Amino acid sequence: MSKKPIIVFEGIEGSGKSYHLASVARYFKQKKISFIKIREPGGSQNSEKIRRLMLNNKSNFNKDTDLLLFLSSRSENISLIKKNYNKKIILIDRFTDSTIAYQHYGMGVNLKLINSLNNYLLKNIKIDFTFLNTVNNKNLFLRLKKRKSLNRYDRFNSKFYNKVQKGFIKLANSKKKSYMIVNSNLEIENNKKLILNKINKLI
Repeated sequence: MSKKPIIVFEGIEGSGKSYHLASVARYFKQKKISFIKIREPGGSQNSEKIRRLMLNNKSNFNKDTDLLLFLSSRSENISLIKKNYNKKIILIDRFTDSTIAYQHYGMGVNLKLINSLNNYLLKNIKIDFTFLNTVNNKNLFLRLKKRKSLNRYDRFNSKFYNKVQKGFIKLANSKKKSYMIVNSNLEIENNKKLILNKINKLI
């Protein structure tokens, strides 16, 4: 594994993935470790424009349009990733497995199509490690209620989120060596230590 790995944080809404990525970013800053941070959708300037369009509560895209918008956002980030690949640690809040979990397992879009488009965009770029944060329905909706505002992807029902999370777990189980499942229903400080211990081994 590269000592400048691509590390992805995955999980459904309210799972704590963004919190833990931010925690790792603060740790790297304290240690003066070189890294970049990207979120999907979003990241680069153009990707953030796509994010605002996608997550707007007034938007009402069909599942295929959603897929293509996510991939458009990713396409805009690829040059940023390539520029830093193997030069800096790359932290990503959601990436290719989110597209599979949400668009295939959640919405039923053809998996071969998703894989084909992801492979076309990524080419030789490889994800080194993924942290999957899981959450139960009770904590999911409690955390969403605490948010100041909800975007379009914060407004699905529990059935949808359950399908997506099961999809994530299936992906994690198929890539056990490069995945860690973090139970975010447990004490957050213990999970922070767990993740940072693994991060130190990766870098």
